[in-house]
Amino acid sequence: MVHLQKYFQEKNGVLYIEDVSSLELIKEFGSPLYVTSKKTLELNVDSYVNAFSNANFKVKFLYAVKANNNLTIMKLLKNRGFGADVFSDGELYLALIAGFERKYILFNGNSKSEEEIRMGIEAKVPFSVDSLDELKTISSIASEIGEEVKIAFRINPDIKPETHPKIATGLKTSKFGIPWKEVINAYKEAIKSPNIVVSGIHCHIGSQIIEIVPFVEALNRVFDVALEVEKLGVELQFLDIGGGLGIDYEGKGAPTPDDFANELIPVFEERSAELNSNPELWIEPGRSIVGNTTILLTKVNAVKKAYRNFVAVDAGFNLLLRPAMYGAYHRVVVANKMNEEAKEVYTIVGPICESGDILAEDRLLPKVEKGDIIAIFDTGAYGFSMSSQYNGRRRCAEVLVDGGRTYLIRERESYSDIVGKQIIPPNF
Repeated sequence: MVHLQKYFQEKNGVLYIEDVSSLELIKEFGSPLYVTSKKTLELNVDSYVNAFSNANFKVKFLYAVKANNNLTIMKLLKNRGFGADVFSDGELYLALIAGFERKYILFNGNSKSEEEIRMGIEAKVPFSVDSLDELKTISSIASEIGEEVKIAFRINPDIKPETHPKIATGLKTSKFGIPWKEVINAYKEAIKSPNIVVSGIHCHIGSQIIEIVPFVEALNRVFDVALEVEKLGVELQFLDIGGGLGIDYEGKGAPTPDDFANELIPVFEERSAELNSNPELWIEPGRSIVGNTTILLTKVNAVKKAYRNFVAVDAGFNLLLRPAMYGAYHRVVVANKMNEEAKEVYTIVGPICESGDILAEDRLLPKVEKGDIIAIFDTGAYGFSMSSQYNGRRRCAEVLVDGGRTYLIRERESYSDIVGKQIIPPNF
């Protein structure tokens, strides 16, 4: 039996999200359907805020928009005092619409175009700079339009956390950042650059990390760099340790924000005493804020006994890419048979024309039949935000549940959304 968290419960054999039946949601909004629990989101926010409440330095949380870019969720986080970490002009656009305070919107990214840089400068947001070429471009455009730009360099700390190689971003071989032992030369260049104000240091080591030690190592790396940067006459305003704290996809446990804070706070306090500056600590939680808030409901189209017992549902890797891309594990249940005994092993597959369109392999479930509803857990991070229209499939709706109330926060796409930006030349 899958362990259910606080706001996802079984009632009379049916999965409920807070006080709302998953089956009623499917009837009203159709299948597939992403469903988010507002109370779970609030619980996660409170967990972070409370964990760092006793720090004797200022902590600012910057929500990693890439995890889930739904505007309703972003506005809820903005209203709770979060900033935003953005990785593109599109994410910056969303962050501005959501109303995040601009001085706490960090424009991250290793390959920003001139158009993106100009947009960020005009929006008056700080930049995480990934290369000297980017620094020169920022300085040139800022000088042209008469704006000063606050920047941090993203350092590559050469730290290897235990996570999937595709989401380990602080490795020596990673495309991200400037090697931490070489970044001082970049800071020297920045100090000499017109319209550039050196304000911080940025680091990010990866995603879905379920041990705290790599974060402590990364924080120490940042302080090592900070000591050298201060020698250049810089007053540091922030040290950004990035995000990446993992969640418990498999029911095996994962560190909590309390665990995170208990390890980071003493290190930050001790090493801050070595500095002349009084920097803020910036943290970029994404997955650990939204990951467990959301389920994906999907209807069974067919059950087929072949090499395996295949359960074919109406959601595929067009809506949830993580299993196909990373071999990621997500817990699944039959939402309309929650109190029935698990008897058979099934593999859940989607409708996409790819053999890799597998959402869950070899799961012990109650007898599955056409028309049943499968619930896939922990899909709030890198679910809809990584979705596509592959195979001409329309993306599904998203719904927010707050107690017994439901809010449609994204409409299901129409066929016109698939062709909306296409142009057929005359005489074709």
